[in-house]
Amino acid sequence: MAKGGENGGGGKKGLKRKATSEDPEETVVSGDGTAEGGAQSPKAAAFPPGFSISEIKNKQRRHLMFTRWKQQQRKEKLAAKKKLKKEREALGVKAPPKPVPKTIDNQRVYDETIVDPHDEEVAYDEATDEFAPYFNRQTSPKILITTSDRPHGRTVRLCEQLSTVIPNSHVYYRRGLALKKIIPQCIARDFTDLIVINEDRKTPNGLILSHLPHGPTAHFKMSSVRLRKEIKRRGKDPTEHIPEIILNNFTTRLGHSVGRMFASLFPHDPQFIGRQVATFHNQRDYIFFRFHRYIFKSEKKVGIQELGPRFTLKLRSLQKGTFDSKYGEYEWVHKPREMDTSRRKFHL
Repeated sequence: MAKGGENGGGGKKGLKRKATSEDPEETVVSGDGTAEGGAQSPKAAAFPPGFSISEIKNKQRRHLMFTRWKQQQRKEKLAAKKKLKKEREALGVKAPPKPVPKTIDNQRVYDETIVDPHDEEVAYDEATDEFAPYFNRQTSPKILITTSDRPHGRTVRLCEQLSTVIPNSHVYYRRGLALKKIIPQCIARDFTDLIVINEDRKTPNGLILSHLPHGPTAHFKMSSVRLRKEIKRRGKDPTEHIPEIILNNFTTRLGHSVGRMFASLFPHDPQFIGRQVATFHNQRDYIFFRFHRYIFKSEKKVGIQELGPRFTLKLRSLQKGTFDSKYGEYEWVHKPREMDTSRRKFHL
C-alpha cells in the first residue's frame, strides 16, 4: 500500500506553484491605468510603465484589470471628497464658496425675448391677449379631448386618464369628423379649449392644443408616454379635487404664451385638500408633464407620489387663430436646420 507523501496523497508529489505577477490575485492596477505587482511581490511593476490596460488581449483579464482600476479611482475620489469636507468644516465661515458646476442650462445663450416681470409692454400684451378673459375670471375652462381617426387602445386610455387630471373635461371620439367641423361645434357648446391626441403605429406621438374661440393653436410632438399602470410605485388614482398647477422655466415671450395656454386648462381656485399638483416643467425646450400627490410626513418633510400619466412635449409650431392647416398664419415654427445650430440656445 503506497503511502501519501507530505505534498499530496496517492504517492504523487504536490506541485508547488510560484506566485507571479500574472496571477489575478496578486495584481493591482495603479491610478494611471498601469498594472503593478501586489504587496507580496518584490517587483514594483508587472508591466512596463507605458503599458495600458487596453493593450491586454485577453478579454477576461482586461475586464478584471479595468474593474480594479475603476474601484481604486472611486476610493481616491471618495477620500479626496472627505478630506475637502473636513477642511471646509475646520475653516467654518471662512471656507471658500462651493464652485458652481457648468451645465448646458446655466450656460444658456442670452435671448432678447426673455420676459422682464416689470415690463409694461409685456403686462399690456397679457392684459389684452386671447387668454385675458380666463385670467380676469370672466370664463371658466371647459375642455374637449379627442383623438385621431380610429384610435387604438393606448391612445384612448391616455385620453381617459387626461380627463381625470384636467377638471371639467370631456372625451369624445372623432368618428371621421374633420377638425374644421369640430371647432365650430365646440364653440357653440361653450368649450374653451380643444385637445387632440394623434398617434402613429398605435402609440401617441402628437398633441394639438387649440384655445377657443379665437386661438392660438399649438402643435406639440409627444414622446415618453407612460400610463398609470406603467409607472412604478405610483399612488392611488386621483380624486376629483381641482389640482394645483406649476409652470417652470417659461421665461421667453414664446414660453409665456405656451405657459398661459397650459394654465388656462385648469380652474382658478385649486382645492388644496386634495393635495394634487400638475406640473409643466420646461427644460431645454422639452416640456415634462407630471401629476403628483404630496403627503406631509412631518413639519419639515414632504413626500410625493406620482399618479400619472406622464409624457414629454416638444413645441413644433404656434399658429394664430384656431386650427387651419391650409390658410393658417403661424407665429412660430420650429426649423431644425436653422434653430438647432447651438446646444445652448433655447426658445421657451
